[in-house]
Parts: sequence; C-alpha cells; structure tokens
Amino acid sequence: MPKIRKETVMSGSTSSSRKQKTVARSKSAIETFIHTLSSHDDVARVKARHSLVSIGKAAVPSLIKALEDKHYLMRWEAAKALGEIGDPEAAPALVKALEDEEFDVRWLAAEGLIKMNINGLKRLLLALEHQGDSVLLREGAHHVVHDLAKGGLRKYLAPVLTALESVEQREQVPWAARQALEMLEGLKSV
Repeated sequence: MPKIRKETVMSGSTSSSRKQKTVARSKSAIETFIHTLSSHDDVARVKARHSLVSIGKAAVPSLIKALEDKHYLMRWEAAKALGEIGDPEAAPALVKALEDEEFDVRWLAAEGLIKMNINGLKRLLLALEHQGDSVLLREGAHHVVHDLAKGGLRKYLAPVLTALESVEQREQVPWAARQALEMLEGLKSV
C-alpha cells in the first residue's frame, strides 16, 4: 500500500510540474504575441491578436498593460483584443482608454465596453461621476450609453444620454451618472 501512495504522490507532483511548465509556456507565448502587436507587419499583428483572443482571460492582464504602450498600433490591437475577449476585468482599462489621444483606440475601447454591457457600463458611470469634466471621456461615454440605451437599459440611461447631449454637460453628467449607477447597483443582471 505505501507504494501506491508514493506513486500517487509522485504522479501528483509530475502533474503539478507539467501544469507549471504549461503556465510558463503560455506566459511566454502571451508575451511574444503582445510584442508582435506593435509590428508593422499587418498579417503578423492580426495573427497575434487572434491568438491572444483565443487564449482569452489569461491574456487580459498583458493586454491591459499593452493598452498603455506609447506605440499606437500596440494600443489599437490591445483595445481590439480586449473588446473581443469581453472580460469585465478589462473595463477600467477600457474606460481609461476612452481618453486615448487616438480616436481609433477610443472607438475600440467604447465598442469593448458596449460588448461588456452592464459590467462595462458601471465602470463607465463611475468614471463619469468623478471625471465628468473630461471632454474625451464624455464623447466616448456618449457612444457607449447611446448604444446600450437601445436595449433593456434605456430607462436607466435615458437621463445620462440627455445630460451627455446637453449644453451644460460638465454640470449635469456627473449627477446623472451617479443616479443611474445607484439604480443599476440593485440589479443582478439585465
């Protein structure tokens, strides 16, 4: 009997060792794909993004970091990949990317938040409440809120959309965002 236990323990440690090697390989692969996102080779860049999207959640932390890179192509690809993955953990980074200097990155960040629906919306409303004076944030938020207000969230988002379209956005948006966030906090799912 002791032999069986010993073999089981050894088998377990071998399994653990394999898992560690697999994780190390996947981290290495993720970093390689991330590096390729700034390539001027369009085909390589697209393949790298598709690979990261297929990896999914495990690639999200590296993509979030890439979203802050100085290279436009890296940020564009990272925003696109995060939007395609749709992991709510990326919502704060996508909200921040709504203020990127490049319109295309801001647009992709907004599209990613739309895909996340209420999970992205709550982070956006929180940012609007505290940073409602940011013109770029309000512009990106308008795109997200306008799109999400077409569905079941309309009754919560109509006042926010009105505030985003008003002449006095800076004053009205933070308050409207707070009100919508309070109403949404009670919802389990929409």
